[in-house]
Parts: sequence; C-alpha cells; structure tokens
Amino acid sequence: MSAGRGDDIATAIAGVVASDRLLIALDFDGTLAPLEDEPMDARMLPAAREAVDAAVSAPGTSVALVSGRSLSDLRIIAEHLDDSPLLLAGSHGAEFWIPGEGVVTHDDDPADAALRDALRAHAEEATASLEGVWIEPKRFGFGVHTRRAAAADAAEANRLVDALVSAEAPHWRRRTGHNIVEYAFRHEGKDSAVAELRVRTDASAVLFAGDDVTDEDALESLGESDLGVHVGTRPTAATLSVPDIAAMADLLAVIAAERSAARQ
Repeated sequence: MSAGRGDDIATAIAGVVASDRLLIALDFDGTLAPLEDEPMDARMLPAAREAVDAAVSAPGTSVALVSGRSLSDLRIIAEHLDDSPLLLAGSHGAEFWIPGEGVVTHDDDPADAALRDALRAHAEEATASLEGVWIEPKRFGFGVHTRRAAAADAAEANRLVDALVSAEAPHWRRRTGHNIVEYAFRHEGKDSAVAELRVRTDASAVLFAGDDVTDEDALESLGESDLGVHVGTRPTAATLSVPDIAAMADLLAVIAAERSAARQ
C-alpha cells in the first residue's frame, strides 16, 4: 500500500497504534538520514529526529535503530549518548546497545578476525587504482563503497572483490545496498536483529521501516500484528510505502501522537 489518503494510512497503522507494547525499529541511512557520499557525514533530518524523540516518549513504545553500520559508527552518526533511551542494532544485528546495559554482542572466533583483516587488505590492494572506490572497515567484515566511482570502475571493483571473497572466504555473507556491497563472516540479518529486539522489549507488535534491499529480510519476517514500511518507490514486501524521509517522519509523528493520546 502506498501512502495516499489519510484514511488509507489510518487503516494501515491502526494495529500498531493500538498495540500494548510497540517496538519501532528503524533503518538509519535513507530512512531517517539522507544518503551521503561520505558515509560518516550522515545525520538524521531534524524532522526525523523530532519524530523519533516523540516516539520514544510515547507510552508503551520502544524505539531501536537497526543498521548495517558497525555499532561504533552508528552511535556517532545517530549522535547516540550513553544515557540515550534508544536501542541500537549494528552490523545487521551482530552487536547491540541496550539502555542500562551498554554493548551486547556475541563471541567471535579470533580466526574470523584474522581472515577479515587479511581479506580487507587484499580488497584494498585490488581496488587501489580504481578512483572513487573505498573499502570501509567493519567489525565483522568490510564494505565496498562505489558511490563516487564511475560505473565501469564500480563494476570492476565489485568483480574483483567478489572473486577475492569467493576464493578466500566462500562462506561469508554478501549483501548489496545503495552503491555498496558488504561482506561479513557473521550471518545475522536485520530479521534476526528485529527478532532479538522484539524479545528484549517484550513487544506485542513491531513496526519496521527501511529503504534498502538489506531491509527486506526484516520486512519479510514480520507477522500479522506488525507493520512494515518502505521508504521509497521500489518493489517491497512492506505493507505500506512512503515516498521519502520527510514522509517517514510524518508517519512516526502521527503514530507517536496517537499512542500518547490513546493512553491519556
């Protein structure tokens, strides 16, 4: 369902508005913050931050940011402080920040980290001559950014690194996004991140919103009492689509206001 008439949106959100315990889980880049050529420049639009703050303050509502970014980078771009009430899931759900607990992660095998470092170095060497290509270090792997590269160089970078990973780490998970291909030795996805956050918050319903291909895992995992929202216009498993970040902020603000009004 694409966002249109007010009654269409009201129908789509009615279930999550009325839920006893709601988890609002949100992708960051492209959902709350515009995509940037320099990834660490990304910040929430003011309207999105205001809507997130309103949702956090609504009764019976938990809010989480769910991102492919490493947890440390996500905290920087989200301007997330130690006393923040926001939950975070970084690295597609391989590491978390839980209010009152701090960082929560799962044990890693040192051999995986050693392979990560070696393979990342090989990827940097292989793509060094391709202008505009950047290899982003990630805790559980690395990403190949091609937003600033010419189309031919981007294709060549992806071909070279695909071949490297296939040869040296064929068991790694590969994900594609907006001008990025990510490789990781951990296989968690945003679906598993949402599942873990659902349990941690004792949520009776989940709203998940995202804009990218990597968000579809979470959108496809949602149940009948949940709501999936896609930001953009491409085909999606989401129940509801909104055109842009501003519209997503408006939707969050409406849900927060209605949950607050219903519990006064």
